[in-house]
Amino acid sequence: MVLPEFMWFIIFPISLVVLIKGSDWFTSSAEKIGLMVGIPQFIIGVTIVSIGTSLPELISSFIAVCEKASGIVPGNVVGSNIANIFLIFGIGAVVGGTLFIKYDIINIDLPLLTGSAFFTVLVCWDRYVSIAESVLLILGYAIFLAYTIQSRNNNESATEQEKPRFSIIPFLVVLGSSALIFIGAKFTIDAVIHIACFFHVGSEIVAVTAVALGTSLPELSVTISAVRKKNAEIIIGNIIGSNIFNTFAVLGLPGLFGGLEVPESLIVTGLPVLAIATLLFLVTTQDKQVSRWEGLLFVLFYILFIGKIINIF
Repeated sequence: MVLPEFMWFIIFPISLVVLIKGSDWFTSSAEKIGLMVGIPQFIIGVTIVSIGTSLPELISSFIAVCEKASGIVPGNVVGSNIANIFLIFGIGAVVGGTLFIKYDIINIDLPLLTGSAFFTVLVCWDRYVSIAESVLLILGYAIFLAYTIQSRNNNESATEQEKPRFSIIPFLVVLGSSALIFIGAKFTIDAVIHIACFFHVGSEIVAVTAVALGTSLPELSVTISAVRKKNAEIIIGNIIGSNIFNTFAVLGLPGLFGGLEVPESLIVTGLPVLAIATLLFLVTTQDKQVSRWEGLLFVLFYILFIGKIINIF
């Protein structure tokens, strides 16, 4: 059955909600399963929790490749990373006032984030992400994962955490939420393709704006929660971890299945803005504090970026 075009404007937000909620339920239940089987807390944090907030981007990217719309993948990655820095980080600073960073992110974390951003620019610059480049991206994430596990392992408290009682419910929730993630991703990508056709624009434009913003909502939720707890480290760590995962895993894993096309509009606007956003993030966090005024400036940058993408400015 062929749906009327206007229905896709209704399906799009609904499918995004299903995708994000499915990811949230999957992450929390998988975390419980990890604790039940005795996986150390730091391993759960660096794998299940950090990857879980980026599941919407990852699964929707796989669906896009299957739908022969691989140009959506780099658009989603670049758009999400820009949204994380300019919008999510900016909102965190605006709502929380001055953010004070106690953890040392200058020596390794910020260079890794900056390196991943410029890796994205170099990989996408020739308008195609090859299978060989995808392998390099996966290796990049393996390096980041090894560093994170090692650093958390060194700082892990020696106190033993009590194992929760075994329950079948988390396993059932993981199965059900996996189905929700797949269904939500499938209809999100289908809606993007139809909406792009309706407005006679490239699907990557919808991906770098609406899809990227929607799939960044888990990061926004984490940021608001961290602001309430006055924990700037969670905000910074979530953005750094999510952006690095998006670059290396969300761009790399789907590329293993035949390579990815990179639209010209992304080369002209998306990649330069990503480089600028990362450099501004690097400069702003050097003194380990971020003011509300800097946060407002970041949000203005995001508004300008979206305006340029959809030709308002």
